[in-house]
Amino acid sequence: MRTRATTRTVHEPHTIDGVTEMVEVQRTEETLAPPRDWDHLVRQAVTVGAVVMVTVSVVWSTASIGDLLARVTEPLAAYGAAVAFDAAWIMCMAVEWLHRYDAPRAARARRAGTAALLLAMGAVAVHGHLEGTLVIGIVGALVSALAKGSWAIAMSVHARTLDARTQAWVAARRARIDAQRAMIPIRRDLQRGEALVAAERAALASAEPIRTNPDPDQSAESGSEMDEESGPPATGPMTILDAVRTATDCNMGDPDQVLAYVRQVADANAKPDTVKRYMRLAKVAG
Repeated sequence: MRTRATTRTVHEPHTIDGVTEMVEVQRTEETLAPPRDWDHLVRQAVTVGAVVMVTVSVVWSTASIGDLLARVTEPLAAYGAAVAFDAAWIMCMAVEWLHRYDAPRAARARRAGTAALLLAMGAVAVHGHLEGTLVIGIVGALVSALAKGSWAIAMSVHARTLDARTQAWVAARRARIDAQRAMIPIRRDLQRGEALVAAERAALASAEPIRTNPDPDQSAESGSEMDEESGPPATGPMTILDAVRTATDCNMGDPDQVLAYVRQVADANAKPDTVKRYMRLAKVAG
């Protein structure tokens, strides 16, 4: 049996001059080493080999297609566009990897990747034909096909096919979670819309003209009666925030008066703490 040295830290008591403290001590022990996982090593080797072949294919295809496109445009733009031919089917392979436990979705990505691969191979073959070496062009196109095939082999050791019932369960679970994730921006958008509506209502309420009493005989009323008539309009229904903003816009600063107004036009059970908090917010916003 193979063994390996394992170092671990332990706490042990250590006494000096009658004072004991727990100190850290490094201890090295020989433990049994697990057997080498050759399957895992081979799987990693296959994956690394597929990545290397894809890299070689990208370099070769970019050089061939870039030289083809450089006949009609600037080399920098030509080689930049040439990368897109291989980037398309490589992105599809990445999506296939993400869906390796979902066979139907992985199949769609695989078909799209195959179509993009055929386009890239055709462009490489056309370049060889224009250079007068069609055979070399065809052989160069097969480099991309070999890279795609090596990735397909690597996927065969990583993908796991689920039975129909388990696949249905996964699909239902994913749909429920996706719906919950989708509701996050939807709720945020709805809350933003409600805030805009509340702000619009408050702005319209504060912009209403102050109505004066046309009867000249009432001009001699007491100051207290005039203060009551000059208060904010008792229109509704309103939210508590709208009512507080309307009251503060009408220069009503007494929390008790604002609370009474809020209970009149918005919520009869409004709490004083809530009204005071909204008054502070209204002052900051103002």
